[in-house]
Amino acid sequence: MTTLLSFLLTIAVLVTVHEWGHYRMARACGVRVLRFSVGFGPVLWRRQADPEATEWVVCALPLGGYVRMLDSREDTVAQQDWHKAFDHRPLVQRSLIVAAGPLANLVLAVLLYALAAWWGTQEPVARVATPAAGSVMERAGVQAGDRVVALCTGAPSPLGRGDGQDCEAVESLTGLQWQLTRAALDRQTVSLQVAQEGRAVGRSVTLDLSAFGGEVDERFLKRVGLTGAYSEALIQRVVDGGAAQEAGVQPGDRVLAVDGVGVRDAAALRERIRAHAAGAPPQLWRVERQGRELELEVRPRPTVSADGLSVARVEAAIGGSPEWVTVRKDPLQALGHGLSQSLEMSWLTVRMIGRMIVGEASLRQLSGPLTIADAAGQSVQRGATQYLGFLALVSISLFVLNLVPLPMLDGGHLMYHLFEAFTGRPPSDLWLERLQRIGMVLLLMLMALALTNDVLRLLGLN
Repeated sequence: MTTLLSFLLTIAVLVTVHEWGHYRMARACGVRVLRFSVGFGPVLWRRQADPEATEWVVCALPLGGYVRMLDSREDTVAQQDWHKAFDHRPLVQRSLIVAAGPLANLVLAVLLYALAAWWGTQEPVARVATPAAGSVMERAGVQAGDRVVALCTGAPSPLGRGDGQDCEAVESLTGLQWQLTRAALDRQTVSLQVAQEGRAVGRSVTLDLSAFGGEVDERFLKRVGLTGAYSEALIQRVVDGGAAQEAGVQPGDRVLAVDGVGVRDAAALRERIRAHAAGAPPQLWRVERQGRELELEVRPRPTVSADGLSVARVEAAIGGSPEWVTVRKDPLQALGHGLSQSLEMSWLTVRMIGRMIVGEASLRQLSGPLTIADAAGQSVQRGATQYLGFLALVSISLFVLNLVPLPMLDGGHLMYHLFEAFTGRPPSDLWLERLQRIGMVLLLMLMALALTNDVLRLLGLN
């Protein structure tokens, strides 16, 4: 129920803001707005102050909305009202009215990101877990417990110092993920300034992200090696009848080594468990319990994961609580952050769409309503600031997608206006009808692809 309600709230807010942009610009340009509708289908609520005023309605299907303006192409318009009709306004004003909807979504994203930054978010400290085997970080020598304090791009000075580099402080693990994503999209080689616990002197490690070819997908961070926040190899809970309980493992045990090899953190322990082959001898765990060290024989049990792979498990919750930091900015900084974050995310979305079109990025990254609904529900459960960030991200997606020059979208209407600006006449009714049909087919194909990707994700096949 939380997922459904949060999804409907997300759609309602974003659609209302989008249509409000069209409405306000239309009113500013002197165009009469006949109806402002949130949703489609049967009308649930209606309000109209007088016959000449805008009719405000809420409909039963809250999956969209529209603003209906006076237009002589759709209705009979009295001659004295021609100046209030959309199609009789100057080209510049018509273009502004069309563009105002997507721009309203961009402004909303700026304000949401700014509000979240000013409110403050609890994020994991950028202390990394054991990098995945064979990952970029593992090859560079990054170790569990390393804390990343800065990320630098550019070439170091000839003397070996970082004077020639552009360095940016890393505030949290979430910030580090975003910085690495940007660097990979730009095919950069970066340097991480790392501070290790127990050492006074830090070090620098180099990550070559150009090998990704600008391709960023859902497996990107794992391929880089950023598997999550550092947490101790601590047993939080054991399942009754599970392999861990049968071996005598208890909540509060700290795993120090497996088969004589030291375990640095929870990620390393999970990896050792998953790698246990069926029929192999039991693992020998050395654990610390209430100040004493014990040795236990643990035999992980093979299970089938959601993607059909055989994975060994011990039926225990592993990992201590990661270290958290509050990331908060003052109002002016928050507004600047909201603007820069929105512009960067918009450019990232444009680049990803472009790469999908030319075949450089997989179409599997296209998401539909099921993925959005699931993400909305999860963000609500994580707290208000997480939901604000999610709402801003979807708002940016609507901003970019609505400007794509496809018929049926705002970008398609702007394309018609561009044609009119160059030729001095609008497209013919015949061509408009043909383009509308083409646009409808393309949109249905995109929706079908996005929904297919959603279903495959839910089944663990994408």
